[in-house]
Amino acid sequence: QVQFVESGGGLVQPGGSLRLSCTASGIIFSAYGMGWYRQAPGKQRERVAHIYDSALINYVDSVKGRFTISRDNAKNAVYLQMNSLKPEDTAVYYCNTFSPNSNWGQGTQVTVSS
Repeated sequence: QVQFVESGGGLVQPGGSLRLSCTASGIIFSAYGMGWYRQAPGKQRERVAHIYDSALINYVDSVKGRFTISRDNAKNAVYLQMNSLKPEDTAVYYCNTFSPNSNWGQGTQVTVSS
């Protein structure tokens, strides 16, 4: 069974940083592009970053220059370093494959507020 477990969220002031982590199981992790997604209250879930390997990375415009996605295939893990956080980054963050699997994790809440 495919499973994703996210962690690392929290409450941070504007301009602060957080590092999100996600571990995956039930898939051949290295064979998949991985993405970080977020869903803010009242909004649809959006993919904010994805990675196939170090040469194939993309970000949504709103996070370019502030967020960095990385992966460790040996640990079945994907990370999201978030810097210069803004209130509009407040959302529940999820990881999933690039073409999302139907089994979403519980997500991790990121709240950016003073």
